[in-house]
Amino acid sequence: MIVVEHELAAPWEAVLMEPSTGGGTGVVVLAGSSGRVDRQRARLLAEQGFLALALRWFGGPGQPAGICEIPLETFVAAVDLLRSHGAERVGLFGYSKGAEAALLTAVHDPRVDAVVAISPSSLVWCNVGPGFDGLLRPCRSSWTWRGEPLPFVPMDDSWEPEQVDGPVAVRGSYELSERTFARQLEAAAIPVERAAADVLLVAGGDDAMWPSLRYAEQLAARRRAAGLPVHLVARADAGHRPRFPGEGPAEPSPTFLYGGTARADAQLGKEAWAPLLGLLGPG
Repeated sequence: MIVVEHELAAPWEAVLMEPSTGGGTGVVVLAGSSGRVDRQRARLLAEQGFLALALRWFGGPGQPAGICEIPLETFVAAVDLLRSHGAERVGLFGYSKGAEAALLTAVHDPRVDAVVAISPSSLVWCNVGPGFDGLLRPCRSSWTWRGEPLPFVPMDDSWEPEQVDGPVAVRGSYELSERTFARQLEAAAIPVERAAADVLLVAGGDDAMWPSLRYAEQLAARRRAAGLPVHLVARADAGHRPRFPGEGPAEPSPTFLYGGTARADAQLGKEAWAPLLGLLGPG
């Protein structure tokens, strides 16, 4: 499969991967809190015949430095772009915070046909990094819709890691914050039952970043309670970074522990690959 890359400079830093055949389905590829343009996964999908758009959704020109009050219209515009390039079906492929964005966009934009949420949250969380004002605190929502911040769960900044040397597992900070701000969880829950899109959730039980398997189970339960289809692919021994066929092991981080093992993460990605391709539809 020949894939042609198109660099896009506006309205955001992005790359559009156009396959030589297929392209009937477009996929918006959203990385997590790294903020990078995820070229690797965009190409992986383009090689399967999907028109793939990977974009930087924070940290670029005209964007806040952190994930702070990011307009969901950013992702609606990405859907528009893929439609304008002939995509008859559009999916959102989000990882971690990108999965949070993908699910919320599908809730608010009924034109989204499919969501693949990798290591997702079932809650809207507060900002990760500063907003346009350069401030980390007070806590603000990660997302806005039509100019209004979405209800969110703040972080309990009293949390301290169990170890101070080397990479840190921050899952405990999210679990503590859920307990501290328990009264705010209901308002901050992602109403995935309102999404018209088909939904695939992929999560590992050994996730050391946040409890993504529990979150995925909560999302799946909301869908099922509403009589809507949902597909959950999970492994108890996998971590935060599932790896799909064609991807090598993830690079170790000097900052964070992600859980899982290279073998378990690759196995989870392998088990999710066929359902993922099936959900997105013909490329």
